[in-house]
Amino acid sequence: MDTTHVILGASLAGAKAAEALRAEGHQGPIVLIGEEPDRPYERPPLSKGYLLGKTEREKIFVHPAGWYAEHGVDLRLGTAATALDLAARTVTLADGERVGFGKLLLATGASPRRIPVPGGDAEHVLYLRRVGDSERLKAAFRPGARVVVVGAGWIGLETAAAARAAGCEVTVLEVAELPLLRVLGREVAQVFADLHRAHGVELRFGVQVAAIRTDGVQLGDGTVVPADAVVVGVGIAPNTALAADAGLTVDNGVRTDAHLRTSHPDVFAAGDVANADHPVLGRPIRVEHWANALNQPAVAARSMLGQDAVYDRVPYFFTDQYDLGMEYTGYVEPGGYDRVVFRGDVAGREFVAFWLDAERRVLAGMNVNVWDVTDPIRALVSSGRPVDPDRLADPAVPLNELP
Repeated sequence: MDTTHVILGASLAGAKAAEALRAEGHQGPIVLIGEEPDRPYERPPLSKGYLLGKTEREKIFVHPAGWYAEHGVDLRLGTAATALDLAARTVTLADGERVGFGKLLLATGASPRRIPVPGGDAEHVLYLRRVGDSERLKAAFRPGARVVVVGAGWIGLETAAAARAAGCEVTVLEVAELPLLRVLGREVAQVFADLHRAHGVELRFGVQVAAIRTDGVQLGDGTVVPADAVVVGVGIAPNTALAADAGLTVDNGVRTDAHLRTSHPDVFAAGDVANADHPVLGRPIRVEHWANALNQPAVAARSMLGQDAVYDRVPYFFTDQYDLGMEYTGYVEPGGYDRVVFRGDVAGREFVAFWLDAERRVLAGMNVNVWDVTDPIRALVSSGRPVDPDRLADPAVPLNELP
């Protein structure tokens, strides 16, 4: 059998998979193929430190430039994969070359959803996914510039915060009643609405974008919101075309088991593109956050090498906006909780929020400007045991003494 392990996607997930394969003792060839011209980098700085000008460009990369050659990783940058032949065990590249593999990891990530309105492809309409996108945003965020952000999700709010830090006039447009409503629910979403209003952002909820014009964004009622730059953050879609065309099972991403193995025994998936069975949550889940791209590849690598590895880490993500730092641990379906319990000072934005189900089990916890509590929150989520909401809300009760 061919001992070549091919990784499609020179991303954080792809780079960490190559690293893990070598760390686990794989001696055969490793080919890491990426469409972007830059070597693998981390994406969170693109909407945080790098966009704000606080993080140097070299700091965003996963490994130093020489790491790949030193570890025998054949890094192919600026190279698109156009076809996957599972029977022949080959990947076809844009130049016609075919690369054979014994095992294959799909780390193809996701792409921003485009806004389907007239003018949506205009030059001043900006998206954020790649390092070049972050640099274009940084150039557009200049003092006095009028920036309209379409979508009040994590990317929309983080870019709005960066634009305000640069001295821009910022308006956020959102179809829902509050930012992050599907993710956080009304109780906690209000915290982020208050945060951005306190920093001078104009929030317009319940609005539809009808068109993007040279002078601004036209809403469904005909109103035009003036804009020099328009940032669109309306979600991402997993890059599943290669997998689907090859006949792999695709359902909101590439479906995998808990070992990150796809419907083909020698093909695996990790990161944004993987919709993986989760033993703790008891369901398949696709997570579009840094922690999955960082941690899943080690499990995928061990599985590729025939080890009995399972990915059961509870989902985690974080954000930094203005003076608010937040970590979120766990997973809640939109509307899939019974109540929210707060511990600490919500008005002062120094608290922990917990989402509970009807059986008083902790589904997720979010610590805002409160640190060193992710481990006990993770333990509460993973335990699946009911807790006393009154004790949960009491800052005097250590989290590691619950339930």
